[in-house]
Amino acid sequence: MLPRLISVNVGMPRDVQWRDKTVHTGIWKSPVRGPVMVRRHNIDGDGQGDLAGHGGEQRAVMVYQQESYQFWRRFLNRDDLAPGSFGENFTITGLADDEVCVGDRFRIGDAEFEVTQPRVTCFRVGLRLDEPRMPQLLVSQRRPGFYLRVTVEGEVQTGDEIVRTRDGRHHMSVADVDALLYLPERNIEQLRKIVDVPALSPGWQQSFRELLAAHDGGAASAGPSIGAEPGWNGFQRLRVCEVRPESTVVLSISLDSGDGGALPSARPGQYLTVRIPDAGSPVPMRSYSLSSDSRAGRYRISVKREDRGLVSRWLHDHAEVGTVIEAAAPRGDFYLTDGAGPVVLLSAGIGITPVLAMLNSLASDRSTRTVWWLHTVRSRASEAFAPEVKSLIETLPQAHCRVFYTDTDGRLDEPKIAALELPVEATVYLCGPVQYMTDMREALLATGFDDARIHTELFGALPPIHPGMKDPSKAPSPHPPPGPPGVGPAVTFARSGLAVPWHRDCANILDFAEACDVPTRFSCRSGVCHVCATGVISGSVEYTQQPLELPGAGTALICSAVPGGDVVLDL
Repeated sequence: MLPRLISVNVGMPRDVQWRDKTVHTGIWKSPVRGPVMVRRHNIDGDGQGDLAGHGGEQRAVMVYQQESYQFWRRFLNRDDLAPGSFGENFTITGLADDEVCVGDRFRIGDAEFEVTQPRVTCFRVGLRLDEPRMPQLLVSQRRPGFYLRVTVEGEVQTGDEIVRTRDGRHHMSVADVDALLYLPERNIEQLRKIVDVPALSPGWQQSFRELLAAHDGGAASAGPSIGAEPGWNGFQRLRVCEVRPESTVVLSISLDSGDGGALPSARPGQYLTVRIPDAGSPVPMRSYSLSSDSRAGRYRISVKREDRGLVSRWLHDHAEVGTVIEAAAPRGDFYLTDGAGPVVLLSAGIGITPVLAMLNSLASDRSTRTVWWLHTVRSRASEAFAPEVKSLIETLPQAHCRVFYTDTDGRLDEPKIAALELPVEATVYLCGPVQYMTDMREALLATGFDDARIHTELFGALPPIHPGMKDPSKAPSPHPPPGPPGVGPAVTFARSGLAVPWHRDCANILDFAEACDVPTRFSCRSGVCHVCATGVISGSVEYTQQPLELPGAGTALICSAVPGGDVVLDL
């Protein structure tokens, strides 16, 4: 019996109130009668609220099976599930997720289609069904559904037969591809096959290539480097072993273990979170990039004095040889990666520190890579590290150095970037004020650089990721949650500078952070996608909903976790 289209469902985006927020979503779909025109990017009468994750050429049509509806009616003990409830455009019979493959092509009515990827796991399917676990259940039960690309536009209608016209390369089922992204114990050979399937959507291609690169890079790595993971848990006492002024406002502070032992080496570009018990209560903390090569067994941070910076002022006023401070292990995913290709180190102001660590590392390795050092600073008088940079550049045979002084040269912009004729195949490491990084990224893209090769570092709160959420135009500063104070363990949001007692009536740390207006990142809210993965600087968490795959060491999925005691989060 041929698979058949049993319902065509459409719906335009609407604003839905959810908790105290507004979600703009098109997941409410309803059946329509008669012929419907299917076009390259959509079905007539249909729309999506979040075009970054849904809709478009790669996800023009969402498909779900009647057999899966029957499964969920039993599994969830519900009798209210009707075509369109899972946000699909086509409700079909046949073509189970463990049978249909990415790259398969089908003819339905006058139109033709190609399978591009499994469903995107986002919280809105849970919102639609009033079942928060739903994104995780779709993956764990291997019933995600899938998207179609429209290869030939045409009319379709309920009752049309679905005719397979071509098999996808490597015959990798939708269920297997979904599991390959979201479940542990991945089959590496399957990873190599799926990136060789041209029909797979670019977003999923990139995710799988990153997984492959991490596997291949991890297999080749060796030595004492701690990589992106922290070298110890919590905070450790470190001793100031050297203090050196770099300019009128920048002070370099070198730290060692205090007992003669070598500190674990960090990746060049990672940062150190320090806290100063003597500087106030609650204990203030701040993150500073390491500014030199740490393979000698000690760390150097370089701190700009900020008039309203409690930690920076304390360090400038009190740090001396023998001073003891507390520090979490180096962490962060902004670091120089191995390779032989060209590198552009691009910075402004105190943003020089992480890329200076990268320059130190390249010089220590006697690298033959082509290196471009581009730094912007207000004036020669305010320039820090000039002698150090000069000596490092002189040791690199393929190094180019340009320093731009805004008082005489003006700001670095697209024409100046273009005039440098930088190698567009280079990997770029970019750090500086937010607007500077935005401007430089746009200038680099305009001159031919690949956005995937431009890496940035941002201190302070990370930009939020709230798919489909209507965020307020001006979010309030982080604050304790409304109502009486909690009585649970202390939760410290390090990037936001907020420490508050846990409210035990919060379902998870993500909910708690939102109540505090701490900028957050999420997509599935059920322990699948890892968008909410957050560094645990100190303390521990406990999972109230077990993730499908645990995050890396020193990291927590805050959508599914509560504090296991006092905890400091990189949020």
